[in-house]
Amino acid sequence: MEFTGAKRKRQSLAGDQRNTCYPHSLQFYLQPPSENISLMEFETLAIDRVKLLKAVENLGVSYVKGTEQYRIKLEAELRRVKFSFRENLEDEYEPRRRDHISHFIVRLAYCQSEELRRWFIQQEMDLLRFRFSILPKDKIQDFLRDSHLQFEAIKDEEKACREKEIIASSPSITWTKLELESVYKIPFADALDLFRGRKVYLEDGFAYVLLRDIVAIVLNEFRTKLSKALALTARSLPSIQSDERLQPLLNHLSHSYTGQDYSTQGSVGKISLDQIDSLSTKSYPPCMRQLHKALRDNHHLRHGGRMQYGLFLKGIGLTLEQALQFWKQEFIRGKMDPDKFDKGYSYNIRHSFGKEGKRTDYTPFSCLKIILTNPPSQGDYHGCPFRHSDPELLKQKLQSYKISPGGINQILDLVKGTHYQVACQKYFEMTHNVDDCGFSLNHPNQFFIESQRILSGGKDVKKESIQPETPQPKPSVQKTKAASSALASLNSSLGVDMEGLEDYFSE
Repeated sequence: MEFTGAKRKRQSLAGDQRNTCYPHSLQFYLQPPSENISLMEFETLAIDRVKLLKAVENLGVSYVKGTEQYRIKLEAELRRVKFSFRENLEDEYEPRRRDHISHFIVRLAYCQSEELRRWFIQQEMDLLRFRFSILPKDKIQDFLRDSHLQFEAIKDEEKACREKEIIASSPSITWTKLELESVYKIPFADALDLFRGRKVYLEDGFAYVLLRDIVAIVLNEFRTKLSKALALTARSLPSIQSDERLQPLLNHLSHSYTGQDYSTQGSVGKISLDQIDSLSTKSYPPCMRQLHKALRDNHHLRHGGRMQYGLFLKGIGLTLEQALQFWKQEFIRGKMDPDKFDKGYSYNIRHSFGKEGKRTDYTPFSCLKIILTNPPSQGDYHGCPFRHSDPELLKQKLQSYKISPGGINQILDLVKGTHYQVACQKYFEMTHNVDDCGFSLNHPNQFFIESQRILSGGKDVKKESIQPETPQPKPSVQKTKAASSALASLNSSLGVDMEGLEDYFSE
């Protein structure tokens, strides 16, 4: 693949050529892309792919996979990012092309650690499982062949000869259902999981697998191939990281927040200092509620806590003058001399509002930033309670927030599965008495805004559509100021080619 700063000139392909490039709505991503794309498109496709995979993760823990509700919401997300998902839609070349290229871009970013690789593989497997589940039966054999899987559906005559044995080895299948079900003849070694569960008929070194069971084998093959490909990519990554155009994006992408920045625009001065205590118990996410309580109890917060909480307050509408008054009053209660506060702390507050230093107008921290950076140490109160708290302490804290025992167990199960943002979303639903909040939670200020909408009666919480990872409320590609800064070198580099990217995906 080659990258240019200028706008990419589209390839002109005839219908047959387009179909040959991407014959199916799903693939194993065996061949890396080889066309030219602009750096701007590279960035856009990468962000869209990460949004999609995070939506897959959120939906997977919020709904039962394979249900109608799960299917509808994931289909809506695929449409939103314009990636392929159905086989028989007209003019699917561009969505399939976007899907293909974006997978390989994000593969570069997520091959860098074992934790990232594990997460990437799981979400890609769930995405493939969904696409395979809606693949028409008459297209399955072609897809298996194009994916280099030597699985052949046996003919009706051969199936009739073994129908007793197949039914006996598949307890839930009946004679009537077997007549309508395809059966695949697969090498025994590829069906070990089914064999362990005694769910497959074996004969002469081959397993006779029902269509409904073959998805497990397909996913296992995909996992094996993708895991090996990620390891190979990781070995080749140092050479591509030396490219100053791509290195900022790849380093930022795996930890990036791609939603609204929740700066103070339109909200300045909307709250008073007298409201903060009340708001902290009604509309604060647990991370900010924890910080506010620690500040009131101790009349002091360390730097990490001041940054996290201060920018949150800025985002919900506190002005610079209010912020200076708020922090000064609290610190003075802790026996701090007013002059010491003015000399040692007021500068940092003005700096966070863009009034000192480089005049950078800092934006509130997203959930990803809080979870992944600057973990708290002893004596700190910043961070994410779902990520950084001991489970027993978290349980006690949730009990003090009047969460029901059943709700606490649900939240702790999500935390155990490392679904910290979904756990916070579940906390939101329980504290606001809604079954489905209708959004995917990715930012503390989003939590506050959505809470205020519900409490003021200005929001229908029974939404039918989900808007993953854009805080996710906007369909266009949005980036935080931090992301824009990190990616500035990409868009300013014009007319430079980088050949042979496919070398990073293969030996």
